[in-house]
Amino acid sequence: MENLDHFLEIAHKLADTARPVVHQYYRTPVAVDVKADASPVTIADREVETAMRAILIAELPDHGILGEEHGHHNIDADFVWVLDPIDGTKSFIAGKPSFATLIALCHKGVPVIGIIDQAITNERWVGVMGRASTMNGDEINARECETLDAATFFTTAPELFRTDASARAYKAVSNKCRQPMYGVDAYAYGLVALGFADTVVECGLQAYDFCALVPVVEGAGGVMTDWQGKPLTIFSDGSVIASGDARCHQDVLSTIRAATV
Repeated sequence: MENLDHFLEIAHKLADTARPVVHQYYRTPVAVDVKADASPVTIADREVETAMRAILIAELPDHGILGEEHGHHNIDADFVWVLDPIDGTKSFIAGKPSFATLIALCHKGVPVIGIIDQAITNERWVGVMGRASTMNGDEINARECETLDAATFFTTAPELFRTDASARAYKAVSNKCRQPMYGVDAYAYGLVALGFADTVVECGLQAYDFCALVPVVEGAGGVMTDWQGKPLTIFSDGSVIASGDARCHQDVLSTIRAATV
C-alpha cells in the first residue's frame, strides 16, 4: 500500500507525543470526570488526544480521525486514524501501569497499522498489515496453544459481560480455560502477541478499543475476529476474540457459540 511507511512514521510520532503527557499526569492527583456512559476521563486522556489530533490535522489533513474523547473528523475518508489516548483509564487513575495509548490507521475500515504504547514501562508494540509485529523494534511471535483448556485467558472484567448471552459466553470460556486472568486492558493483547498469554475475549468495545490491536496480534501470528469469526473492521460490533493460535481461536469460537444458542 502506498505511503504505508510514511504513515507508520506518523504513528510513531503520535506515540512519541503522547508519552510526555502520560508521564506528566501518571500517579498524580488528577481530577476524574464521569462521561455520559459512566466511564471515567481525566485531563491526561483529553490532552493526549488533543496533541495527537493536532499532528494529524497538520500533516495529513485529508485523513479522518475517530477519537474516544473528541469525536470524529472527516470520518468518511478512505484513511481514518482511530485513537484511544489512554485505554484503561481506571488503571491509569489507580496508578497501575497496564493502560496503553492505542493508535490505529484504518483503510476503508480495515486496520492496517496498530500501535500499543505503554509509556511508563517503555514498551511499544507495532503491527503493520503484511509484516511481522515488533515490540521495541524486535520481532515477536505468539505461542502455540492448541486448545482452550490449555490456555491462559484474559478479559478486562467479568462484570462487563452485561447481557445474559454474553455472561454465558464468558462463563463458558472461563470455566473451560486453564487459567483465567483479569484487569490489564489492551496490555493483554500485547501479551498474546508476545507469547505470554493465549486468548482474550471481550464485548461492548468501541472501534478505538480494538482497531490498533488487530495488526499487532495478527502480525505476531495470531488471530483476531468478532464472536462470529468475522474479520474486525472499524464497523464491527465490539465483540472481540484474540488468540495466539488459530486452533485455540476456533475452540473459543465453538465454546461461545455453544453457550449462546
